[in-house]
Amino acid sequence: MAAVEAQVAPKRGEWTGQVGFILSAIGSAVGLGNIWRFPGVAYESGGGAFLIPYLIALLTAGIPILFLDYAIGHRFKGSPPLALRRVAGFLGESIGWFQVMICVFIAIYYTAVLAWSSSFFVYSFDLRWGADAPGFFTGDYLQVPTDGSLFSMAFVPSVLVPLALMWIITLAVLRAGVAKGVQRVNIVAIPLLVVGFLILVVRALFLPGASEGLNALFTPDLSALGDPSVWVAAYSQIFFSLSVGFGIMMTYSSYRKRRTNLTSPGLIIAFGNSSFEILAGIGVFSTLGFFAHQQGVAVSELEGLTGVTLAFMTFPAIISEMPGGEFFGLLFFGSLTLAGLTSLISILEVIFAGFIDKFGLTRAQAVYRLGIPLALVSVALFGTATGLFALETIDNWANNLGIVGAAIAMTITVMWVQRSGPELFTHLSELSTFKVKWGWWVLVSVLSPVVLTYMLLSAIEALIAEPYGGYSTGYLLIFGWGVIAAMIVGAGILTATKWRTDPMKFEVWPPYSPSYTALSQSHTNHSEAGATSAASTSEGEQK
Repeated sequence: MAAVEAQVAPKRGEWTGQVGFILSAIGSAVGLGNIWRFPGVAYESGGGAFLIPYLIALLTAGIPILFLDYAIGHRFKGSPPLALRRVAGFLGESIGWFQVMICVFIAIYYTAVLAWSSSFFVYSFDLRWGADAPGFFTGDYLQVPTDGSLFSMAFVPSVLVPLALMWIITLAVLRAGVAKGVQRVNIVAIPLLVVGFLILVVRALFLPGASEGLNALFTPDLSALGDPSVWVAAYSQIFFSLSVGFGIMMTYSSYRKRRTNLTSPGLIIAFGNSSFEILAGIGVFSTLGFFAHQQGVAVSELEGLTGVTLAFMTFPAIISEMPGGEFFGLLFFGSLTLAGLTSLISILEVIFAGFIDKFGLTRAQAVYRLGIPLALVSVALFGTATGLFALETIDNWANNLGIVGAAIAMTITVMWVQRSGPELFTHLSELSTFKVKWGWWVLVSVLSPVVLTYMLLSAIEALIAEPYGGYSTGYLLIFGWGVIAAMIVGAGILTATKWRTDPMKFEVWPPYSPSYTALSQSHTNHSEAGATSAASTSEGEQK
């Protein structure tokens, strides 16, 4: 039988320019967490004083790891499994597939939240939730069982229809490709999001009681700076909101042209994301101040200041009491939907890119073979009456354990095991107007792993000490710890699967710098084991 050579991977898509990349990256970073997580975390962690650890976390962990993702994705031109395979062989690839598996689980529940927000956008036209917003959300809309059952196969049409619609829209965008799909949507959606949210914030600032809300948010409690949990909260918020550590920015940077500025756009994206978070805090707490004023209580006496409760229970209740509430509701839930859509697109892009790189799939094949099964799982699990319970549990484990664990493994493997810091350091500065210093290497290889390890251990300790959400041990073993186990097993299977393309056929670029000649040779030596493994894989394919 004639030998069959490994396929050539399909040509990588590319952003058409720097603006398209920046808006797409901002679209990924600015998501649901910016609007409903940051204001509550800041309020509970010292108010105005929280901005001090928040900015320190941005400068010492957020931006450095963002640059690390950019450097790996751009230099080694691949999705996480491919790029990290080229850095660290099988070990690197396994970490890359673990990042992909994180995105798989996030995607199937993130779409559900997107479906909820799009439904409430429609409901805002007539304030359908009425006077009992919490009861409407959990009862009429989600139809959560009142008998205490945690798992049900009873489908909820009000959720099922928008959930299916969101999957259709997202897969259609991804089917169109990087430039014609992902970039075009972000170029339209991000300016709309910013303008819409600015109007919302301006409206909120003129509500009665808005100043009390802002005082509650920004009045500094300097004693909180001595609490380690406040610093952990700051690093957690920066880490999750920037979309670093689980493959998104690595994938997006792989679509950048060879001669491109990496660090300056990274600074724009990082500070743009943080600016939107602060803007969200102003809008949300101005609105909460109005609600407290209407209720005749202090802001501190309000409940449900973060997450699903804030977005779908507290805010609808506020909108019902507000003059022109319909317009405010349209702005809020429209912004929430746009932010969620652009983030979901980036999450799914990581999954598709990984399989396209390894198995030589076309983008259409990736949509049909991966997107449709993921959509069916999402609908089957989160289109039911108990989808809320599964969503909260998977989200907690995927974020606090999965993403943090993946980031620790990546930084230690790349910076310590492979010692690729000098190579990536040079690559970042070679074409960028903002040159990174050697302090970047220290922050990524020393400070970040230490902080992330502390976060991971703290999260594990908390989950063991007290059952999350009061759920049963069996339920948490399936939808919590079981999810992490599934990520690890899935990553192992995909790593062991033979490549249909040759992962080591790539141009180490740019070759024009004398410093790169030495560094490229160093990389070749460090990656010798990975290259040998790739050669063995190619031989297996030929047989």
